[in-house]
Amino acid sequence: MKILVISDMNDFHWEHGTGRADVLVSCGDVSDQVILEAAESYGCETILAVKGNHDSNTSFQQPITDMHLQVEEMHGLRFGGLSGSWKYKPRGHFLYEQWEVEEYLSNFPSVDIFLSHNSPRGIHDQEDEVHYGFDGLKTYILRKKTQDLNPRSSTCKRRVEIRGHEDNRGLWV
Repeated sequence: MKILVISDMNDFHWEHGTGRADVLVSCGDVSDQVILEAAESYGCETILAVKGNHDSNTSFQQPITDMHLQVEEMHGLRFGGLSGSWKYKPRGHFLYEQWEVEEYLSNFPSVDIFLSHNSPRGIHDQEDEVHYGFDGLKTYILRKKTQDLNPRSSTCKRRVEIRGHEDNRGLWV
């Protein structure tokens, strides 16, 4: 499966070429218009997205699937997601306290590919009071990794975490 990943784009229209991908994943801070144009440019029939800390509090346009605290299965893989970033200012959409994320993910099921806007704590944290990871996301990843360890072998089911919240990163295929 080929996945087109976009995030943190200030563009008003898709201006990043064409190609082929099976699934488009948007990790937040991208307008619905750009998401839909990117999906069309890459022939993506499936569009999965989470909201970022700069997104509006409106529902995604169809056919974009909102993955916030949801699980979707496709191509034999389970996708799950979490919108937003930590609450670094008093007002805004999709801003969460650390304890809220811990609570949201405490019973969230295992997935193969986890989508988020914010990073797990300790991954690309910056000292700018905005780009600060979620403790709860790190705990979730470590807990699921431990649960997947097979005590009779040295194998572990691979899991992927895809996230945004890094300005000017934009596009991955």
